[in-house]
Amino acid sequence: MNAAVTEFLMPGGGASITALPKVSLHDHLDGGLRPQTIIELADAIGMAVPASDAAALATWFAEKSDSGSLVEYLKTFDITTGVMQTHEGLARVAREFVLDLHADGVIYGEIRWAPEQHLSRGLTLDQTVEAVQEGLEAGAEEVRHAGGSIRVGQLVSAMRHADRGLEIAELAVRHRNNGVVGFDIAGAEAGFPAGNLRDAFDYLAQHFFPATVHAGEADGLDSIRGALFDGRALRLGHGVRLAEDVHTAREDDENTYVTLGPVAQWVKDREIALELSPSSNLQTGAIEQWGDELIDHPFDLLYQLGFRVTVNTDNRLMSATSLSRELALLAETFDYDLTDLAVFQLNAAASAFLPMEDREDLADRITAGFEEA
Repeated sequence: MNAAVTEFLMPGGGASITALPKVSLHDHLDGGLRPQTIIELADAIGMAVPASDAAALATWFAEKSDSGSLVEYLKTFDITTGVMQTHEGLARVAREFVLDLHADGVIYGEIRWAPEQHLSRGLTLDQTVEAVQEGLEAGAEEVRHAGGSIRVGQLVSAMRHADRGLEIAELAVRHRNNGVVGFDIAGAEAGFPAGNLRDAFDYLAQHFFPATVHAGEADGLDSIRGALFDGRALRLGHGVRLAEDVHTAREDDENTYVTLGPVAQWVKDREIALELSPSSNLQTGAIEQWGDELIDHPFDLLYQLGFRVTVNTDNRLMSATSLSRELALLAETFDYDLTDLAVFQLNAAASAFLPMEDREDLADRITAGFEEA
């Protein structure tokens, strides 16, 4: 299936994290291309790319993405979206995306992308969704043919700086029986609140269609409030800056006591999932107020306080990562064991945009897989 596999083990050479069953909730289609695919697709349409060697191109993406700024980070997507403007390009990228998820042990993945960014060569919005779905189904069938199993769904994103929110919401609902499982808004966060797309979120609510909202990455608590109030978000894309609403009350020699502000309390009490992406959060400066190393990430704080934390890659190409790598980094940094990693996967399964019975089946598969490890 030509899917590159890098195996990650628990610290100390323990169980294979790669082999464990995993759920991926926050993974951008245009952030997970194979470098060689970019080169080949670019050549087919006469588009220049920064390097003609796959390894060199991968390095270019990783270096350019490690800027400390979400705005700068997003500029690398000009290359990836540039080669995803045809039916063939979209279908190929989607198919390979599924194969790469499977190679990393993912059993269920929600794949988010913005159809409005793929229209420059004549495709309609509906045709882009159909092309991606064709690729996803081809990848899943290839996995099945090889004796594996993976399920995937599309999260259709509207760009928050554009004025097409309602149109994209209607597109998502129109394809709810053709692979689309949820809606998202993405792009520059600061200055573009969820309330700007209130008509889209009203439409989704009227059609009982679930939404996750990028919030708490490049903006703070007001953005999260907007995601919850205007967006009726069932999950928060990143949500890492929710930690701004966690306050130290007092400390003694052994313990630190904290209190939660109203936003954090609401998110915790209602088990609204946080789609945390550790490596990406470091690259974009999302955690700069706490530090610039993984140990400074508030992931563990949120986990220990009982929030429904999930682990995600955001953009595997830009962060030179995989879900297994993110879990390995967290395990090493915070001394997590397999029980902790299982919790993160069960949290993700419980928060998937699937019927309850399917979520329960995912949880059973995760539990069985971890018990066998």
